[in-house]
This record gives sequence, structure tokens and C-alpha cells, in this order.
Amino acid sequence: MKAWRVADLGEPRDVLRLVGVADPEPGPGQLVVRVLAAPANFPDVLMCRGEYQVKPELPFTPGVELCGEVVALGEGVDGFAVGDRVLGGATLPYGGFAEFALLAAAATFPAPAELDDAEAAALYIGYQTGWFGLHRRAGLRAGETRWCTPRPGVSAAPPSSWARRPARG
Repeated sequence: MKAWRVADLGEPRDVLRLVGVADPEPGPGQLVVRVLAAPANFPDVLMCRGEYQVKPELPFTPGVELCGEVVALGEGVDGFAVGDRVLGGATLPYGGFAEFALLAAAATFPAPAELDDAEAAALYIGYQTGWFGLHRRAGLRAGETRWCTPRPGVSAAPPSSWARRPARG
């Protein structure tokens, strides 16, 4: 398969190389997916630099979250079948910036049919980060509205969809 691999640490534009690598094989409790979409997240940049709290062994394929189609199940995986559309966090070194990725079944979820592949791919980390920022850090309260504008390179879709918290009776 083709994968964007990091063999040396540095800026992503300098260290990511598109190379051919072996397809991942699922171990117990894991599944392999054909990647349908994988957003670039800040943790991916930090991992390429060697500055993230998780420091995968070199070489590795970044892409911490993704949406994919299940192609293989490891021993003991229940609740998923080949062909299922799922989302979750990748198990490094087989991240989402590749044709196939490895996921832990315990951190994998069915992708909502209402979301396209790119939206579903951002649900695992991107949407949770936006929700946490609005509700826990910004203190969004019932009946309040926050104005959310994107920074360059940052999607406003997740926070915009939660920026108004309805009053509850």
C-alpha cells in the first residue's frame, strides 16, 4: 500500500514521504480499514516533529483519526463486520495517512450515515476538541450563544454546530 511515512523527525513538509509499505495485519482486538478520509490534526504535526506526548517509533504513518471501511478483523473483535463504515483513532505506526490503517476495536465506532467521510473522520478528535473548548473552557451555558470564526487552517464546522446551547426547562 501507499502511505505517508515519517522516517526522520522535523516539519511535516520536510519529513513526510509517500512510500510503499506492507499492509497492516490486525492483532487481537484490532481491525484494518481502508481509509476513506483522515484529517490533519495538530497532534500529527507534533508527532512529525517529535514534540507530542505520544512518540511512535520511526518510521511511522501519522493520521491520528480517520473514517474507513473495515477490511479485516483481528481475533476477538465483535460488533464489527467487513464492509462496515467506521471512525476512530488509529493505532500507530499504521495511522490514517495511508491506504489502510489499523484501529483498536475498543476505540472504533460506527460512522453516522448522516455524515460524509470527511465529517465522520473529524468526529473522533476534532469535534470532541471543539465541544470541550466551547462547553468546558469557554463555559457555554444554557441559553447562551457564542460567535465562532475559523482561524486559517482550522475548520469552524464543529464549533459552529454547537455554538448555541438551548435553554432547558
